[in-house]
Amino acid sequence: MTELVLLDQDNPEFPHPNSALSDPNGLLAVGGNLSPDTLWSAYQKGIFPWFIDEEPILWWSPDPRAVIHPEYFHLSRSLAKLRKQRKYQISCDTAFEQVVEACSAPRRKEAETWITPEMKSAYRQLHLAGHAHSVEVWESGKLVGGLYGVAVGGVFCGESMFSREPNTSKLAMAFLAKDIAGVKLIDCQLPNEHLMSLGACTLSRNDFLSSLERYKNDTIDWPR
Repeated sequence: MTELVLLDQDNPEFPHPNSALSDPNGLLAVGGNLSPDTLWSAYQKGIFPWFIDEEPILWWSPDPRAVIHPEYFHLSRSLAKLRKQRKYQISCDTAFEQVVEACSAPRRKEAETWITPEMKSAYRQLHLAGHAHSVEVWESGKLVGGLYGVAVGGVFCGESMFSREPNTSKLAMAFLAKDIAGVKLIDCQLPNEHLMSLGACTLSRNDFLSSLERYKNDTIDWPR
């Protein structure tokens, strides 16, 4: 029987993702820390943190994994039309902290957010280290949508997205999939109806880990 691994706070060493629990799906370890080195080590192994404030840090590697192959991103007619209108301006890495803050706002059906102050600080440090990135959508100088995540070679591990105007998070995702060179795979973690409508599919954990290995030496050409 698989047992949950307790990580040392000062020197966490992650077990192989295949030792994750099946229920809840993908829960691998508890504890450790959110230092840039720990986070970077986790993402390179196909592991990500997800927990609620005042809970211990939980680490996950679900099976199957939701991903989007950029070439199969579903660009609906309405989204394609919105892109052509050029109503919004899109940038990368110009407002990382603002994007994370916007993503951390509680959703309509959720009273709490998993993007705690500790998580915000951790991803900010990962951004400063050059591993975490954001895509921003602007309207007349106002931030109205975006997403952020961690790049492991040519794999972009998406963390969260937000919209303040209809379809602006989809615009950010379309830009990531269609307009940024070097993105070989977009990790969406867990499947849901919204992601599947954008062209997401599922990979087994082993296939996802193989993709991480295959693309680890690639480089994403982030627009400046």
